[in-house]
Amino acid sequence: MIWSHGYFVTREDVRLYVYRKRATAPAAGEAAKPVLLLVHGSTVSGRSTYDLQVPGGQDYSVMDYFAERGYDVWTVDHEGYGRSSWSGRGNSDVRTGAKDLASVVPFILQETGVEKINIFGSSSGALRACLYTEAHPQTVSRLGLSALVYTGEGSPTLEQRRKKLPEYSASPRRKVDLAFYEGMFNRDKPGSSEDSVPKAIAAAELPLVSEVPTGTYVDMCANLPLAKPEAIPCPTLVIRGEFDGIAAEPDLLDFFTRLPTKDKQFVVLSGIAHNPMMGVVRNKFHFALENFLKAPL
Repeated sequence: MIWSHGYFVTREDVRLYVYRKRATAPAAGEAAKPVLLLVHGSTVSGRSTYDLQVPGGQDYSVMDYFAERGYDVWTVDHEGYGRSSWSGRGNSDVRTGAKDLASVVPFILQETGVEKINIFGSSSGALRACLYTEAHPQTVSRLGLSALVYTGEGSPTLEQRRKKLPEYSASPRRKVDLAFYEGMFNRDKPGSSEDSVPKAIAAAELPLVSEVPTGTYVDMCANLPLAKPEAIPCPTLVIRGEFDGIAAEPDLLDFFTRLPTKDKQFVVLSGIAHNPMMGVVRNKFHFALENFLKAPL
């Protein structure tokens, strides 16, 4: 049994739900384990993204995978998602998500005793992770990114999404349901994920929320670029799925080239769409991230 625990961290008047998994419970006097913080995207909360339990499925929980390999693994629900509260102000955009991380990371450092953590973010979570790292580089050991969008150039999904930008801009929240989750997984490449995945997400998410914030959608349609690769000093991994309709390869290569560190990797994964940890060949994602985290510097 993998040990787990939930916490709440306060940012202003927002209660942020923070979730942690390790192979065993923390014990007084033990050496600190390497810490991995996982940052979720625009639609599904942290726990349902990274600790997804799929009936009959194996290795869907990224948290379990890395906890079993000796990591102290954390995730957070950003404002208005999952188990976190919603202030009613703003629309929980990317910059607000970076502020969430700025409140959560000091708590993680205090609880674990480490000075730096590894961060991985996917989609708009990758943007949140970038902005946090730019502002607090002294706390980040390594940065992993997947499904990142830099300028948005060459993105067919964002081109279609911009048609609904007035709707997203007019409201701080948008509705989600099983049909929406199913659309997420059939958008790029039908068959690259199993039908049981959106059903498992719906079972985990819909008892908690029927709406999620619009902020990251608005940012990705109208406010790019948000990340400044030149301001990210730490070792960095950029993952792109072969069929990702948001993260265009030339756009990501431009971002990658601008990273100042020489300890950087650009990985393209065949058979993978926008959600690499939830695809049929998710083992490729696990391999890429694990090897990046273990790579000598």
